[in-house]
Amino acid sequence: MKIILFDGVCNFCNDTVNFILKRDKQHIFRFVPQQGEKGGLLLEQHGKTDSMLKTIVLIDDDEWLEGMEAVIGITRELKGYVWLSRLLRIIPLKISNVLYAFVAKNRYRWFGKRESCRLPVPDEQQWFL
Repeated sequence: MKIILFDGVCNFCNDTVNFILKRDKQHIFRFVPQQGEKGGLLLEQHGKTDSMLKTIVLIDDDEWLEGMEAVIGITRELKGYVWLSRLLRIIPLKISNVLYAFVAKNRYRWFGKRESCRLPVPDEQQWFL
């Protein structure tokens, strides 16, 4: 199972989840807000509580990917977006991580923030842990 940990109050992060949900036709991803009990537990189990709210996380079996590596891992699995994962791999990881960190640092200012975590609508509940 591939689990995506995301910032549940970040509008940009929630839009990203919506983007993935629409395109994940094979339903390979499950979603967990980092602020929730399950999200906190997953972070703790992997010794990554310092990562909370700083980055998107993809847990692919025992593999833990953060930031741009997670984005590449996610796009690699989305039908029609493999080209994007290949394009992102061309950019040196040092550079792409700096760009990712810049967007992550400014995401609340640019895109806003919710008062509470996103709740899945009934059609989506099976994809959230």
